[in-house]
Amino acid sequence: MKFLGNVLATIIGIFVFFMLFFFGILIIGAIFGGESEGVTVKSNSVIELNLENIKNDYAGKYKDPWVTIFSDGKKIGVSDIINAVAEAKTDDDIKGISILNDNSSLGMAQSKALRDALEDFKKSGKFVMAYANSYSQKEYYLNSVANTIYLNPVGDMDFKGLSAEIMFFKDFQEKSGVKMEVIRHGKYKSAVEPFLENKMSDANREQTTALLNSVWNSITADISKSRNVSVAKLNEIANGLLARTPEMAKAAKLVDIIAYEDVYHNAIKNILKVDKDKDYNKVAILDYAKKVATTSKMSESNNEIAIIYAQGEIGSGEGDVNTIGEGSMRRSLQEARKNKDVKAIVLRIDSPGGSALTSDLIWREIELTKKVKPVVVSMGNYAASGGYYIACNANTIFAEKNTITGSIGVFGILPNFTTLATKIGVHTEQVKTHENAANYSPFVPLDEKFKAVTLEEIEHIYRTFVTHVAQGRKMTFAQVDAIAQGRVWSGSEALKEGLVDKIGGLDDAIREAARLSKIKDYSTQNYPEYEKNLNDLLENLPFAKSKASFIKEEIGEENYKIMQQIKRLQAQKGVQAMMPFEINIQ
Repeated sequence: MKFLGNVLATIIGIFVFFMLFFFGILIIGAIFGGESEGVTVKSNSVIELNLENIKNDYAGKYKDPWVTIFSDGKKIGVSDIINAVAEAKTDDDIKGISILNDNSSLGMAQSKALRDALEDFKKSGKFVMAYANSYSQKEYYLNSVANTIYLNPVGDMDFKGLSAEIMFFKDFQEKSGVKMEVIRHGKYKSAVEPFLENKMSDANREQTTALLNSVWNSITADISKSRNVSVAKLNEIANGLLARTPEMAKAAKLVDIIAYEDVYHNAIKNILKVDKDKDYNKVAILDYAKKVATTSKMSESNNEIAIIYAQGEIGSGEGDVNTIGEGSMRRSLQEARKNKDVKAIVLRIDSPGGSALTSDLIWREIELTKKVKPVVVSMGNYAASGGYYIACNANTIFAEKNTITGSIGVFGILPNFTTLATKIGVHTEQVKTHENAANYSPFVPLDEKFKAVTLEEIEHIYRTFVTHVAQGRKMTFAQVDAIAQGRVWSGSEALKEGLVDKIGGLDDAIREAARLSKIKDYSTQNYPEYEKNLNDLLENLPFAKSKASFIKEEIGEENYKIMQQIKRLQAQKGVQAMMPFEINIQ
């Protein structure tokens, strides 16, 4: 037994040694890796704009330095990329920007903001060039800002207009015995329509068509200006698929040159006056953005404008870069409110909504903050339902033309398995002391009294939502109710309806915040600073690769997205102020 104990102790000792060694290597790598972030930009350089690893406006920061060291990602967000492009405009070492086979996951409003930054960059006289083996519609929208656009001779272009696809589960519920009990307010609240119908309602089709047309009009207006092709002609090209091959795309004036990548690089060398047999100096946008972020010029003024990023679905808890939690949001607003150096706050929202309760808690914190200093909202890809809830009482609201907003409505979903349980021989009985003592059970038919009480709660939250909007937007309840009912609007439509004040990006919102607080010199400070624990840290370690990665490999990216949507529906608790559906524009 003593021998076995010694063997076991030795094995444990070896295991502990290797774990400590592994952690030590990670720590050293993280420390020295952080030191290497200070990239040196050579003269006569070109920025390569690769956005593959960029998703959020804000990459996040953490109170615990250990979490910062091991946090996943490049610690760079879209806002950092835009700041880097602005810095490159006046950087004598940077001669141009190359968009090379860029495959990004940016939303349309993010693409619009970056596109505007690139348009401004070109005013310096420096070039922006683009090359791709193929262009998706969303990728082409960003690439169309380039001075010269290249396309591979055997490539293709997707330019055909926008569409949205929604799946309906009414028959599936009846056949499977799994029913989603829906309680809602708002005739446009189509987040729950797939569980009630087998086809799209007229109201849903109306709002979806209007939304897609509005976003498309924004896209084509920008492309028309950059490519000197009329909007009417662009619509003709899209309708007839007249840019599907390289030759057709060039004939339609959507691309300039059909060539292989080496020809593209030689053209850049020619501009830089570099010999064809030599390489030209390149710097990755992530490296350049890190350099700009760590060497940014400090303002001599003590004045600060706090930028609080609210991105992802809204829920309880701390939240992180992908979810909006009441913990980090309320703490950030309180810190900015109490900080005497902070003169104004910009709330950057990119959210389809979520928990109505959490939305109201954040709304209340903004209401308290607004009494002390100005609050300006900048809307990103989405600021819908709960996302609009937390925006509606700001002093000024900015949106991009293609921002998806509105969706003022609420709903609740209760999964019910009674039919399925009966089919497989499972029966449920309840015993209670009082008439309403039992909570909702998915294995008992929905009680009409419970449904009535829940609908009462839904109506109460809807009235509260509309009242908040009416007060914040200086409208009557009836005026808001007329454009609410869960209807989704684009930014340009929302401006006409009075839901937003101005069309513009984050920089416009920052300037407005400075104007409202009557300051000229200022610096910006990013929030939230997330509080993460050891468990969160371990999840991001290389050996703790998430099961999501393995599932994606087995079932594919598209099937994984469907699975995640079902999972999100199951996780939703309480009344929801949520965007009706997800639109991915490709």
